[in-house]
Parts: sequence; C-alpha cells; structure tokens
Amino acid sequence: MDERAALTLLENELEAAGDDAAVVDGLVVTTDMLHERTDFPPGTTRYTAGWRAVGASLSDVAAMGARATAAVAVYAAPSFDRDELLAFVRGASDVCELVGAEYVGGDLDGHEEFTVTTTALGRTDDPIRRSGARPGDLVCVTGTLGRSAAALELFERASDADSSTEAEQLRERANDYFRFEPRVDAGLALAPHATAGMDSSDGLARSLHQLGEASDCGFAIDAADVPVDDGLAELADEDGALERATTFGEDFELIATLPANALADVRAATDVPISPIGRVVDRDEGITIDGEELPDRGFTHG
Repeated sequence: MDERAALTLLENELEAAGDDAAVVDGLVVTTDMLHERTDFPPGTTRYTAGWRAVGASLSDVAAMGARATAAVAVYAAPSFDRDELLAFVRGASDVCELVGAEYVGGDLDGHEEFTVTTTALGRTDDPIRRSGARPGDLVCVTGTLGRSAAALELFERASDADSSTEAEQLRERANDYFRFEPRVDAGLALAPHATAGMDSSDGLARSLHQLGEASDCGFAIDAADVPVDDGLAELADEDGALERATTFGEDFELIATLPANALADVRAATDVPISPIGRVVDRDEGITIDGEELPDRGFTHG
C-alpha cells in the first residue's frame, strides 16, 4: 500500500492517530523521519538539515495550537563527521530557540543513508483538531506557500550552474528558503478561535482534502487570494507558480478554519501574516479552486 493508505489504516487502528500530533493529558507529542534521498537535495547543509528536520516536528506542535517545549533527534549516517554533526545540532538548536523551545539531544546511529528522526513536545489544554470545520467558516493560511518548491528549483539550478561561484550562491539561497519558521506563535493565536486546522507539509490541496474528510465538509478556494511566495513567483510563470504553491508541499505553514468575525483577533495576536483564501462549504459542493475541482495532489514520501 502507499503512504496515504498506510496512514488511513493506522488511523482506523489507533484512537489517538489522525491529527498532526497526539495529545496525552495536555502533553503534545509528534515524530517525523526524513531521508537524504527524499528530503535533503544535494547542496543541503547539515545546519539546514538540523533546522528543517526538527522544524518539521515543531510545525506539528504548532498545528495543534500548542506551546512548543522541547525536541530530540536521532542522527543516522554512514560516518560521523565532526563539522557536519556540530552543524546539524546547531541548526536544530537554533530552530528550537526561535520558537521558545529547547533542543535537548537525541541519539546517534550508523546507517547507509543520512537519515533523521525527530520528536517534538508541546503543551496545550485545548488542541486544534482536524475535525470541526463548519460551512461559512473562513479558510486561512499563514505566511506564504511555495518556499520549498523554490528551494528545490534553486538546488537543481545550482547543479547545472556554469561556475562554482554561481552554484554556491544558488545553494546558499536555496538553503535559506529551506529554513522555515515553525508557526508556533500563529498556532497559539489561532487556538482560541480555530474550528479545525493542520500544517501544510503535504501541500495545500492535499491538506484541504484531509481536512474535508475529517470535518465532513468541502472548501471553495479563491486562487487570487492564495499567498504564493515571491521567491517561487520569480522562478516560475504565474500558472506554474500557483500550481506548485498548492501541490508541492513541504512548506510547513498552517491551514485553519475559523469564524469570519475572529480573523481580526487572530491577526492582532501574532506578527505572522494570516491570509483568508476561501470558505468552508457543504461536503456535496466538493473542494474547488475558482469553481473548478482541486485534485487531491501533494507531497508523498517515497
């Protein structure tokens, strides 16, 4: 079975599964695994890998509307290089510090492929679930979509660059795009108001399908309101940028539904941009963008 089928199987088997993280007596816990082959393109620094791997788990904590507290990681590689290992830990520590959490260590293991498994912890007494969206609610996203798609394009261009200087400049920019800010602050601002939510690691389109299934609803999205990242807009034409921003995934922004009268309060509680991109509709209206069906496409680990 593919990843989606496997996740559905486990959600049916495990009562606590189905949201971005599990919540046990107010403790939020989530875990992720990233591989060099599927998650770290050639040119990704170990500092960026540490930041991104731990940030992915912190994003799950943010999606639950929780306050992040700590993270750990398992670092597995064919060999342990001093500079690479220290760079990884510093990236992991810096992304934790950015959101008020602490990187507290982990484990080392030998492995044929550079692989990272991360776990993040948080606290909340009132988590945001994927179920609960109601027709009439706004659909909102944080930040911009398409940073990771832009990063991948830059990594690819670096591999084809005419000079080492140009390649290094492209890789530096790509690494910067890959280091995202987990939206813990925005999650805390959304928590008192959101009726449903999750992070966008699988892409906007796929995440909407997952939210729609959990909440038994549909969504009507306005393409002009989708906040495409400027970096991606520079690298692709308008139609291509929108398509990649909605389906590529790995941006780790938050997608949430909330009553329209709560938007001003959410925006006042965080410095993170919050963009309304559509509304919740009845399930039989489907999931659409500008009135056309939005296919269930997105990022899949493989």
